Formats: sequence, C-alpha cells, structure tokens
Amino acid sequence: MSGVAAILLAAGRGTRFGEELKLLAHVGGKALIRHSAEAAVRSTADPIIAVTGHRADAVQAELTGLPVQFVHNPLFADGLSTSLKAGFSALPPEARAAVILLGDMPLVTTGLINALVAGWHESAEPAALVPTLNGRRGNPVVISRALQPAIEGLSGDAGAGPVLRGRPDVVEWPTADRAVIQDIDTKEEFGKLRL
Repeated sequence: MSGVAAILLAAGRGTRFGEELKLLAHVGGKALIRHSAEAAVRSTADPIIAVTGHRADAVQAELTGLPVQFVHNPLFADGLSTSLKAGFSALPPEARAAVILLGDMPLVTTGLINALVAGWHESAEPAALVPTLNGRRGNPVVISRALQPAIEGLSGDAGAGPVLRGRPDVVEWPTADRAVIQDIDTKEEFGKLRL
C-alpha cells in the first residue's frame, strides 16, 4: 500500500455545463466520472473514495463494478470545501495523504496519478505536492493528512488552494502534462475533448 488514498470529488452540480449533469456526460463510450474513477482504481492510490452529492444515485450507477467507496456529502450545495472535508473524514487510519481527483478531469491518467504519489514520497512527504505546467498550478494535488485540520476550516466553494497558498512545506512538481490544467466546465470545452 502506498499510504496515499484517492478522494474523487463527484458531488457538484456543474451549473456552467447546463441542464445535463456534466459528470454523467459520455465521451469515448464512458461518463466523465468513470474515466476519472478508472484511472484512480488502476493507480497505486488505495482506497478510492468517491464523494457524491448532486444526483448521487446516478453518479454511483456510472461507477458500478469499480472498487470505489462512496461517501455522500449532504452539504454539497455549500461548495467544494464540504466535499473535501467529507473525503478527508472518510480516510482510513493508514492513509497518510490523499490525491484529490476532480471528476471533470478525464485526461488525468493512471500514470500521472502514480507519478504524483511517487513524487510525494520522494519529496519526503510534504504538506502537499502540487503539479505545475509552465508555472501554473493544477490538479490533482496530493495533500498530507497533517493538513486535515486546516481543511476542516475551509468554507464555501474553495478547494484546498487557500490552505496551500504561501506555505513553505508545499512542493511544486513541474510537468509537461497538459491534463493537470484541463478540466471540463462548459459544453464547448466538452465538445473539444479528445480521449
């Protein structure tokens, strides 16, 4: 076991995408959320914890057959911070960190997840390891369990950014992989997606 779990954030409404729930939109024969989940399942991260909220039953149905633990976030409408908290609260005792996966980033591969987990270990298990592309921070991020109290203090639609900003114990991990900055927010972006 790598000591690093995966928290797959799959609770949001994705309102900029329109009426259809973006995580359930199909590309390459699979829902966006399943692409993200399958990459996680094949990785060294363990366990895989999917945080559901909006249309939880439909999201779970798309992940049928995968070894994924589900945690429902009843406060999902209050923003991303509530899903991060729900995911961290579900971590098993042996997990020293979690790689935070966004359900709308289907270009993130198993190889990228494994490289981030390995990078976190090789960097002496810092507070967080953040991928960067040309100096721009992206996702997924590996976050140490030591930051859980700070994450509990988040509110609203903020991810972990406010907790990580300005910390000397956050390691930036340069990569040439554009997947770290390519999330899908709109139908137009989805239409350009090539898997």
